[in-house]
Formats: sequence, structure tokens, C-alpha cells
Amino acid sequence: MRLYKGESLFRQGEEGPLFRIESGLLKVVRLHPDGSAFIFNLLTPGEVIPHHSLISPKEYHGTAIALTTCEVTVIPPDEWYGAMERDPARYREAALLLQAKLRMMQQRIDQLTALEPAEKLARLQEWFGAYVQDTPLGDLLTQEEIGQLLGLRRETVNRLLRAKKPQASRNA
Repeated sequence: MRLYKGESLFRQGEEGPLFRIESGLLKVVRLHPDGSAFIFNLLTPGEVIPHHSLISPKEYHGTAIALTTCEVTVIPPDEWYGAMERDPARYREAALLLQAKLRMMQQRIDQLTALEPAEKLARLQEWFGAYVQDTPLGDLLTQEEIGQLLGLRRETVNRLLRAKKPQASRNA
């Protein structure tokens, strides 16, 4: 299955299949009762999602939206959970997938614990660069979303991104 930038893979509160991300990046946002959205996860190639449903099914905790063109394999729940029941070694596979996600989250925590806002932004840009080399971070996420990922105000992100642009392009 192919998703293009901005398309949703699943929506918060729905129930459905699991997915293996073959290529591309997705963000997961949680919608609040007041209509505001908060980005809380980034999904990368090799992940099977939703993570909280790798052992047993549960409704989607957020809405997954493609940041880039993505190739995704749909995994029917009966197939995934049935394989686990038939072959207990599949639980190890699920544990390894969760371990990989925890390690990625540790990297995100390192981004958050940097002391200087510019360092936080640089670490996030470096992380994204491992997946999308030629696309500026601002083309993938809004300044508000970057701020949510880094624990910074949108205005601070705006100032940091403007400071990184060459002087000539600011005057144009």
C-alpha cells in the first residue's frame, strides 16, 4: 500500500490491522477534545505498528499521517496474532520490535535533554537526516510540531530556523 505526504494510515480511536512500514516516515498525532493536535511519535522503516498492539489488539491511540511517500504492508490481525499463537518465538520478534522503538525513544529523550535550544534542533535535524537527506525539516513538520517534539515554543523554533538561513535569502 502506498501513502503520499499528508495521507492518513489510520485514525485515532479506530480499530484495524497492524502495519509494517517498508519505506518513508510518518508522524502520529493525538487529537484532544478541543480539536488541538499534539505530535507524539515518529514512525520509521522496519517498524510494525501500532506498537501497543503487538501482543494484543487495541484501538489506535493516535492518527498516523505520512510525512513522505510511504510503502506500507497491511498485516491482518488474525494473521499476526494467529502466527504468535502457533509459534511462540514470534513473541520474541514483537519484543525485539518494541526494544528497537524504546531505543529510538531514548534518542528522542537525548534530543529533549540537550541544554540549548539550538542543540535540540540540531539533534532532531541530524536524526531526520538519517531518513530524509535532501528535505529540510521545515518541509516535513510545522514549526509547532518541531516545538512539540523538542519542548520548545513555536516562536523559538521560528527564530532558530531563521538564524540558520543564509543572509542573502533572508534579504530577498
